[in-house]
Amino acid sequence: MKDKVLELINSKKILELKDYIEKCNEKDISILLEELESEHMLLVFRLLTKDNAAAVFSEMSHDLQETLIRALNDKELKDVLDELYTDDTVDMIEEMPANVVKRILDTIPPDERKIINEFLSYPEDSAGSIMTNEFIDLKADITVKQALQKIKNEGMNKETIYTCYVLDKTRRLIGLVSIRDLILSEPDLFIRDIMNENIIKCHTLEDQENVARKLQKYNFLAIPIVDNENRLVGIVTFDDAIKVLQEENTEDFSKMAAVMPSENSYFKTSVLKHAKNRILWLLFLMVSAIVTGTVISRYEQAFEALPILVSFIPLLMGTGGNCGSQASTLIIRGLAVDEIKPKDIFKAIFKEFRVALVVGFCLASIMAIGIFVIYKDIKLSIIVGCSLIFTVILSKILGCTLPMLAKKLKLDPAIMAAPLITTIVDTCSVLIYFNIATFMLHLG
Repeated sequence: MKDKVLELINSKKILELKDYIEKCNEKDISILLEELESEHMLLVFRLLTKDNAAAVFSEMSHDLQETLIRALNDKELKDVLDELYTDDTVDMIEEMPANVVKRILDTIPPDERKIINEFLSYPEDSAGSIMTNEFIDLKADITVKQALQKIKNEGMNKETIYTCYVLDKTRRLIGLVSIRDLILSEPDLFIRDIMNENIIKCHTLEDQENVARKLQKYNFLAIPIVDNENRLVGIVTFDDAIKVLQEENTEDFSKMAAVMPSENSYFKTSVLKHAKNRILWLLFLMVSAIVTGTVISRYEQAFEALPILVSFIPLLMGTGGNCGSQASTLIIRGLAVDEIKPKDIFKAIFKEFRVALVVGFCLASIMAIGIFVIYKDIKLSIIVGCSLIFTVILSKILGCTLPMLAKKLKLDPAIMAAPLITTIVDTCSVLIYFNIATFMLHLG
């Protein structure tokens, strides 16, 4: 696509270029603009129709949006902003520097500016911060025919028309009706006769991740957002929910790898920022590892009695860490998709305990036989085998329990992922190992 566009630009075939890009998908055009030089990018963008320009603009990265805003004249900027949905405008403003925000707000009419400022006042990560006010609302006492006519008149300016919201005189939400129900109902029926009064909704201050989960759970295209008095103030659509889930998943992946989350992409985050996001966790884990070293140093007698014990420390620590990571990954995912609840903690522990018994005995049996064949030492086989069993059981239970406790304490379960659990299990596995060795070698 890029080669074709550059060929048309270099050949001065502007009309052919205009026809070509008008046939392309908005997302593909936004990706193309990211790859073009500033001069060519601006030329291509200016060839788009007003509707397409707004659609492409909303798909762009915030950096490219800022570049365009600085390059466009006031009329061009106004044309783009007029076609943008409110939630896209709010999302863009939140990411822009102050001088760019001022120019955007100066271009927007006062009544729209007031609405945008209200949306910006909602807490970050709340439903109110990602909702839009562009929806179809109906009255209960109008007919299906009147409702369809209203949708025809106003639908072009709304983000979605598939679900319409029925409000009373004080704008309280009393029902909803789908476009399917309207089309299939008799024209003379009243909206109150066909509306669904079993409404699933969210509050403006509800966490945006919970809103996204509800949309996912009920397969909605949009979900209504109400205030404290049950007045409908906006809706959250599925495309915004997808963005929220992507951001939350990215944040969880970062925490699971012991990295502080970053708002920018990998390449747009500076080296110093990357280092800052990682070093605190690494420092904490490094200091925690000192505890393991201190524990090992306390069992010099066991080393002297059976020096070969030292060579199996990495095996136990590695196996324990891996077992803990397996359990924590499954539990964190289950918590994220609401498959597992904090109240299921004892049920999950019992499940992981049984898994640990099977895994532990299998690994211990294989390792004990291998050690006996190589070293011809039954005591060493028993020490390592028993240590493996208890280490696997402990690590599975810790990997299961810690994320669920974090969730119960309103913390992100992802912080209890592999690096932290591995560090805890390392210390515990060494304690188990040398206590069993001390007992078996009669060093106590």
